[in-house]
Amino acid sequence: MIITPLLVLFLILVFVLLFLFLNTVDKRKWLSALISLVLTPFAFFFLFYPFLNIISSYHHQKYFDSEAWAEKPSLRYEMIDNTIESDLLIGASKEKITTLLGKEEWLSWDDAKKAHDTNKWNYGLGIEPGALTDERECVEITFKDDKVISITPYQEAITFGNEKK
Repeated sequence: MIITPLLVLFLILVFVLLFLFLNTVDKRKWLSALISLVLTPFAFFFLFYPFLNIISSYHHQKYFDSEAWAEKPSLRYEMIDNTIESDLLIGASKEKITTLLGKEEWLSWDDAKKAHDTNKWNYGLGIEPGALTDERECVEITFKDDKVISITPYQEAITFGNEKK
């Protein structure tokens, strides 16, 4: 385990909360401090840390890997931030995008043409972990003159087959 300032801060917070709670049970401060010191790691790792993971939306960031993109589509959200920041795909041709990412999963709708826009490819990135997540991550790749000009991430509401929109 890596000891970080945030970890130390959270441990101190849990210790103080336990100490204050135990002070209401018994007024002997030395005993409350000793019991709080023993219970802090247990309370942190079995109560506080799981609760923190439920309410936060942190996820690991990974470098882009074409093989992982194809094999694990539900974990693409881990790679997209690095892909956008590095401008890895900007200027790439449609053929190169097809090679790296695969065939587009769907095309954006163009209201002016009343048809799908073949210059706006979309890919699903999966669902970021979290207890309150109700949207899935997606990315739109826009082409101009057969070259990528922009990569735009967006969220889409999660719907199931039996739900009405």
